[in-house]
Amino acid sequence: MSANDQVNTMKDIDKKSILVIDDDVTIRKLITHHLKLNNYSTYEAKNAEEAFKVLKESHIDLVLSDVTMDEMDGFEFCQKVRSNEKHRFLPFVFVTAKNTLEDKFKAIESGGDDIITKPFDIKELILKVQALLKRSEVYRTYGLKKSIQSTFTERKTRILFVDDDPTITKLFKYNLDNAGFDCNAVNSVDEALKVSKHFHPDIIISDIMMPGTDGYQFRKKLLQDDELKSVPFIFLTAKATDEDILEGYDLGITDYVVKTAGPKLVIAKVSAIIKSLKDERSKAISELHQAASSLGAKVVPDNTPIFNGYKISQWHIPYRGIPGGDFIDYYKVDENNLLIILGDVMGKKWGAWYFAFAYAGYIRSSIRGTLQSTDANSPAEILHRVNNAVYKDSKISEVFVAISVVLINSKTFELKYCGAGDNPLIIKESSSGIIKKISSEGLLLGFSKDSEYSDTILKLNNNDIIIIMTDGITESRNTEGKQFGELKLDEVLKSDKLNTDPMEVLKSEFIEFTNQSFEDDVSLITIQVNN
Repeated sequence: MSANDQVNTMKDIDKKSILVIDDDVTIRKLITHHLKLNNYSTYEAKNAEEAFKVLKESHIDLVLSDVTMDEMDGFEFCQKVRSNEKHRFLPFVFVTAKNTLEDKFKAIESGGDDIITKPFDIKELILKVQALLKRSEVYRTYGLKKSIQSTFTERKTRILFVDDDPTITKLFKYNLDNAGFDCNAVNSVDEALKVSKHFHPDIIISDIMMPGTDGYQFRKKLLQDDELKSVPFIFLTAKATDEDILEGYDLGITDYVVKTAGPKLVIAKVSAIIKSLKDERSKAISELHQAASSLGAKVVPDNTPIFNGYKISQWHIPYRGIPGGDFIDYYKVDENNLLIILGDVMGKKWGAWYFAFAYAGYIRSSIRGTLQSTDANSPAEILHRVNNAVYKDSKISEVFVAISVVLINSKTFELKYCGAGDNPLIIKESSSGIIKKISSEGLLLGFSKDSEYSDTILKLNNNDIIIIMTDGITESRNTEGKQFGELKLDEVLKSDKLNTDPMEVLKSEFIEFTNQSFEDDVSLITIQVNN
């Protein structure tokens, strides 16, 4: 193969493939001709049967479909396409002579992304194709990172609506709230930026033409914020020129809705976006778990160990369902001694899910290797050896770990603790009700080769409670922006209910406070003494 042939082959690989479905051969040829002129690969089908065959045998990036076809119309065809897991996120545009509001709702309800009416402007068709292909990239990018969170039960989707016209904001807030969404409507970009910090919107809808800071400037500000730049963004505006639409998509927006469409169409679009993001997220997370399983990697054991004289419970919720970050491990030193390890990978330099797995595995291996060559009865000595190994490894020296290491003894009921940049170890004494918080002076693992670690040794009594947690607990906020923090934690710790089942009490109080909107991995270990 020549160099030119190789270049041409690569260009063909990069081309997006579009399936054109219409029983009118003239329309099909007209559309495919202009798509090819714009560097798209095309496939043709005259009915649903042929279209299904193409979808089965070829990779398709977008579908342009007529509505009126023999045997099966376009709406039914789209629904059947969407029912296939493989094609759930496939951009789908109806090209039809039907132009009523009812037809537009049917198009969205059947799973379509947009509708173009015949006779159509070929420039409009190409524009919509470009926009939808860009949007599909946005879904792939945002779907995993910042999607609609569901941990135990579904919560209302939070929508931040921004428009300088109070009448418009009231109208849309009323309709969005009635549709089951949690809408926070504001009248300026400054207010929107302030609200978004504690409201944590799942979707942002913004007008473009606003005094002071307009919608484009608002979007640019969001793109500079590591948290908010990944929130799906919709422009709602009276402006609908080709240049305006393309400028919006160049800023990575998810969709673009004309104001005159009305609240009902906006709600339908929002619902479609939420569904697409949920489906994309579910698929991506499923793939991550499959990949992790194939690597034999786990950040948290399935079960806590049974250890004489102690009841050990654990709770771990990965951030937005994506495995990584926090890790838990247990190591039985001998018949009488059990090591409990809770770690939090910080500064994930590469930002990849598999890095947390790999790094957790690295730390575990270091700890287990250290246990073979040093005093396993000293958490401080273990951390000292592991820190030296981590610091010397140039590949990971810029990544740090906060870690708690606790050794419990079933014969003497003695506890030894050492930590590195971790949350304080908490002990509630059963006899007095006194709550002790033991802070470690050790630096984060890998931060300094000269880090010093020392053991704290405590005598445990029957019914004492030990709590180990990562900062995902204390730093999570409620819908008003208030942190769970030390004050709320102390309130729960002082409660008599804690003595019955500390894990369930802490979990329920935390879930109620945060409304299941967690800002990091959440990891908690409770230990009850039953000697």
